[in-house]
Amino acid sequence: MLIMDSGEAGSKKERNEEYSINRLPRELIERIFFRLPVSTLLVCIGVCTRWKNLIRDPNFVTSHLKHASHYSLIFFQQDYVAGKHYPSDAILIDKAWSQSTYAVLTIDPDDLLCGSCNGIICLYTKTLTIKIANLATGECLHLEKPIKNLSGDQFLFYSFGFHPLTREYKITHLGDYVEGRPKNGDKFTIIQVYRLGDEKWKDIRTPEALSLSCVKNSGLINVGGTMYWLTNDMATNWKHVVMCFDLGEEAFARIELPTSVLENSVYGGPRRYWIREIDGKICIATAQTWHKVIYGKLQIWTLDNKVEQSWSQKYNIHTAGYIAGPNLSYGDKLLMQRNDSRLFSHDLHGNEGNIEPMILNMTRLSGFSPVLDFSPGKPDNMQSYIYVESLVRLDVYKKGGIVRKPKKREVWKFKKWKPCEDELSQLEEMWSHIHQKEYDITVFSQRSGIQLKHHLEGISNDVIRQQIGLQIDQIVPVFPNKYPRSSQRLNLVGEKRDREKLLARMRKYGDICKAMNKEIGWIVRMTEIATQYKVGPSSSNDAISYQNHSDDKDTVES
Repeated sequence: MLIMDSGEAGSKKERNEEYSINRLPRELIERIFFRLPVSTLLVCIGVCTRWKNLIRDPNFVTSHLKHASHYSLIFFQQDYVAGKHYPSDAILIDKAWSQSTYAVLTIDPDDLLCGSCNGIICLYTKTLTIKIANLATGECLHLEKPIKNLSGDQFLFYSFGFHPLTREYKITHLGDYVEGRPKNGDKFTIIQVYRLGDEKWKDIRTPEALSLSCVKNSGLINVGGTMYWLTNDMATNWKHVVMCFDLGEEAFARIELPTSVLENSVYGGPRRYWIREIDGKICIATAQTWHKVIYGKLQIWTLDNKVEQSWSQKYNIHTAGYIAGPNLSYGDKLLMQRNDSRLFSHDLHGNEGNIEPMILNMTRLSGFSPVLDFSPGKPDNMQSYIYVESLVRLDVYKKGGIVRKPKKREVWKFKKWKPCEDELSQLEEMWSHIHQKEYDITVFSQRSGIQLKHHLEGISNDVIRQQIGLQIDQIVPVFPNKYPRSSQRLNLVGEKRDREKLLARMRKYGDICKAMNKEIGWIVRMTEIATQYKVGPSSSNDAISYQNHSDDKDTVES
C-alpha cells in the first residue's frame, strides 16, 4: 500500500479541486460572478490567473455593470453652520431604503461632487487637481485642472460623463479664462474637455455666448453620452432653451422648451427652472419660489423625442421645499428636501398628472430617527445621483494623472477640521470609558458575590441559605457584547447611530448599577435576619416575604 504524508495528500487535493474549477465553462463562471458584489470579486482576483483575467476583462466589467445593484448617492457638501465646519459626506441608499453608515474613503472633507457615471465619481478639490474615484475599488486618479489658480471657478462648472459608443470617459469645464480670470464675466464661449487617458485638456468653442448663471441656478446633467444644461433665450415663452453637447462627436445642439404658457400666482415669487434626470429621461422642473424655496405647484416636463423636440407634462406636484438633483428620483420615489433639513419623497409609481405628496416610511428610510435628518446642514446643500458598484479600473488611465488608493483612515490636514477630529477622539474615549466601567462593575459584582456567600455559612436553614445563594448568583450583570471598534470613519448616518448606541449603553449601565445595588442590599438584609434570629424555615420565609413586601412598598412610595 502506498502511504502519502499529509502535506502530499493536501497538495494533491488542492490540485484536484483547482482542476475541477477550471473545467467549468467560462459562461457559467461569468453568470456566477455577475451576481457577486465588487468586494467579493476583488478577492476572487487573487484565487487564480484564470479568474483574474476574466474579472479584469473589459467586456466582463461592462456586463457586470448591467447586473450590479443601483443605489441613490446622497451627497452633502462641506458646510459652515453655527460656528462649526461640517465635512463633505456621502450616504448610499439601497432599494430597501437602508443607508450606508461608513464614510467613503475616497471623499476628503473639502471635496465637492460634480459627476457620477458607471460607479466612477468626479470630485472637485481645493487643490490644483480634479479627482476621479471608484468608490467600490478605492482607486483615485488625480488630474490637473484645465487652468491653475482659477479665480471664480466653481465645481458647478464641471461635469463628468461616459459615451456608450466611443466608450470614453470625459470631464468638461465651462468657461474661458484669461490669466486665471473669467474672460466674459457671466458668459462663456469655451468648453474645456478632457478625455481620461489624455495628457491635456482641449478647448472647444461654443456656437454662441452662453450663461454661467443659468448653469449655477439650473444645474446640468449627463444622459446617454450627452451633456444638457439651460441658457437664456428671452425670445421664448419660458425665457430659456436647452443646450446639448455630445461627448462623442463633441458637437453642440439646441432643444426648444415647450410653448405652453405657465400661469404664475400673484402670491408666488419668481419662477425658477431646473434641468434634471428621471429614470434616464431629460426633464425640466419649474415652480415659483420664495428665497429659493418652492411654494405651491411644481411642474415636471419630460423630453419625449429629441429629434422632434417634443415635451409632455408628466407630473404636477403641490409641495414646499427644495428640489434634489441632478437625479431627481430613485426607484419610484421623487426626492425632495424640506425646510427643516429633512429628506422626503413623492410617490411616482403609477401616477402621472397630479401627485399626492407622500412621506416615506421613515422607519425603513433611516432606522434611527423618524426621517433622514441632515441638520444642522443647510437644506439646499444636498445632491442626489444614481450610483452603481463598478469594476472599472482607473490605473489604465494613469498616463494623464496619478493613481493611488487612500488609507483606511487619514488625519484631515487642514486646521479647520481639527474640532471634528477632536470630537471623534472624545467619542472613542467615551466608548473606552463605558467599556471599562462595564468591566469594573462586573468584577466588583463577582467579588461581592464571593464575599456574600461566605456569610451564608452562618445560616442554619438550608432552604433559606439556598434561596439567598440563588439571589447572589444573579447579581453579576450581563452587558452587550464588546466588539472591536472599527478604524474606518462613519458618515452622517453612522455617527448618529453610534452616538445613540453609546447613550443607550450608558443608560443601561446606570440602570444595571442601580438594580445591582438594590439587590445586594436585599441580600445583606436577608442574610443578617436569617443569621441573627436563627429562625426556622417557616418564620424565615415569613421574614423574607415581609421584607419583600416592605421593599415593594418603599418602591411604590418613592
